[in-house]
Amino acid sequence: MLYMSSERVYRVTARGRFKDLSEQARSYLLKAQPDHDIFKSAFTAEGTFTYDEKIQFFNLRYEVRTPEGSEAAGLIAQKEAELFLKTLGYPSHPLKVSVADASAMWGE
Repeated sequence: MLYMSSERVYRVTARGRFKDLSEQARSYLLKAQPDHDIFKSAFTAEGTFTYDEKIQFFNLRYEVRTPEGSEAAGLIAQKEAELFLKTLGYPSHPLKVSVADASAMWGE
């Protein structure tokens, strides 16, 4: 018997702009930037953090699995992104979240 899950896979991107970074945070981000280049990004459950060389804009990419739909997936990723930024002390302007249903793209 084939098992069909109602869980869907969503690729969620949270985009934002840094706001009033401390000199310590800016210095760290500048040194770590090669590890957070856009070409190293992927959609992962933990999230992938990338940002530009000028330390102005950033992206967090998540793969969210939920049966609750795209709106719920977006909220889950947004909360994760906000917690990530708060924990690391990276204040930002409000995030813009976009959601793509990867299950639909894959024909599931």
